[in-house]
Amino acid sequence: MRIAPADPQAWTHERLAASFERGDLRTWPYDERYAARAADPRTLLADARSVVCIAVAYATPAEPPRPGRGRVSNYAWSDDYHRRMRALLTALAGELQTLGAATAIACDTAPVAERAFAERAGLGWIGKHTNLIAPGLGSFVFLGEVVTSLALEPDAPLKKTCGACTRCVTACPTGALRGDYTIDATRCISDLTQRTDPIPRELRPLIGTWVWGCDLCQDVCPPTRRAPRTAEAFAPLDAQTRSPDLTALLRLRSGEFKRRYARTALGWRGAALLRRNAAVALGNRLDRADVPALAAATAGDPHPQVRGHAAWALGRIGSPQALAALQARARVEPDALVSDEIRAAVLSISKTPRVR
Repeated sequence: MRIAPADPQAWTHERLAASFERGDLRTWPYDERYAARAADPRTLLADARSVVCIAVAYATPAEPPRPGRGRVSNYAWSDDYHRRMRALLTALAGELQTLGAATAIACDTAPVAERAFAERAGLGWIGKHTNLIAPGLGSFVFLGEVVTSLALEPDAPLKKTCGACTRCVTACPTGALRGDYTIDATRCISDLTQRTDPIPRELRPLIGTWVWGCDLCQDVCPPTRRAPRTAEAFAPLDAQTRSPDLTALLRLRSGEFKRRYARTALGWRGAALLRRNAAVALGNRLDRADVPALAAATAGDPHPQVRGHAAWALGRIGSPQALAALQARARVEPDALVSDEIRAAVLSISKTPRVR
């Protein structure tokens, strides 16, 4: 826990505004007004004097990718972290309130530039992967803030940077990281697996088998690699949550989704999004054994985006069975965008030499 002053951060405002202007986060509804609010804690609490920043480690041991299984970011394996962080922040706010202070809390739920205030408070420094790196904990940390009317003694920022290290930049398959401490989030796998519009075709092969989030840039980060992965409070709920069976995920329906995922950080986008991501992951496996499941999704999934991405996956695999499934669906598909995906998939098969 560290303290930052609650005065507006002009530098943070400028960097956020520049990021939005470049279109780095154009898949999200951020604008200049959001940038101004996020850099000024007084938008949460009019008489704010201090920001109490906390970082909670959440890393637990990962396992190597397994055939037929999807990959999920470490933060989403357990019960939704928002609940636990809010409980901690509420307790801390209660202590401050006994001193007569007014308080407001934030944890990824309000327009607060969390990483910028955490950096200013000395909790860590922003890495080239754009995550906060906390000494001894690495970047697998949840951040939260209590904005208060108390004038608390601020802590000094750390005088650290990533120096010449560019391991995270090199590790990013999509080129989302620029190496200058900025990110084109529209290319970030974590963003791609959570966006509600179709994933751009040219980026789908680069996603691999990630079905929610991505940890590649953090996994190679030296301070994060040295940090312990012993956060038992955030251990995976079960094997299917940490590493879901892709064909089972492709068939996921609302009832099973609510039972298994509603309590996790995967639960806020719905079952169809996970099915879409499973289709992409299966397409990237290039295993003909997955064709029947993908053909069934192309023909029968109720969500057009799932059908379209499953069709793309069939085109990636490109077997005679995959081609036959695409051609059969092309004759009856009512959705124009899905029909376009099917045409593109059939064309990709016709252009790619295959060993039969």
